[in-house]
Amino acid sequence: MKTLFIALTLAAVPVAPVSIAWSAVPAQDDAAADAKPETAAAKFNLDTPVQDIVADEQAKAALGANLPGVTTHESYESFKGMSLNQLSTYAPDLLTPEVLAKVEKGLAEVK
Repeated sequence: MKTLFIALTLAAVPVAPVSIAWSAVPAQDDAAADAKPETAAAKFNLDTPVQDIVADEQAKAALGANLPGVTTHESYESFKGMSLNQLSTYAPDLLTPEVLAKVEKGLAEVK
C-alpha cells in the first residue's frame, strides 16, 4: 500500500525537463597568462612612508631632487614613518599640490 501511495504521488508531480547549459570559457594561452599589465603600479608613491623611500637610493635621489632637505630636517626621526600625503596635512605650505606632483612623478620613474 505504501508503495502504491508513493508511486501515485510521484506520478502526480509534474516534472520539467532539466537542461544544463555549459558555458564555454575561452582557453588562455601561456603567453597571455605570463604577460604583465602595461600599467604596472609604481614602486614608490605619495603613500609610501618616507623611510621606505629613503632606503632606496634612486627613490631617495628623486625625493631630494624635488623636495630637498627632507632627510636632514630636524624632525626627520619624528615623521619618517609617515607618507608625504600624511605630512602634507601638517605642512601644506611646503608640500603643495605642485610639489607633491613633482615628487610623485620622480618616484614613478624609479624602477
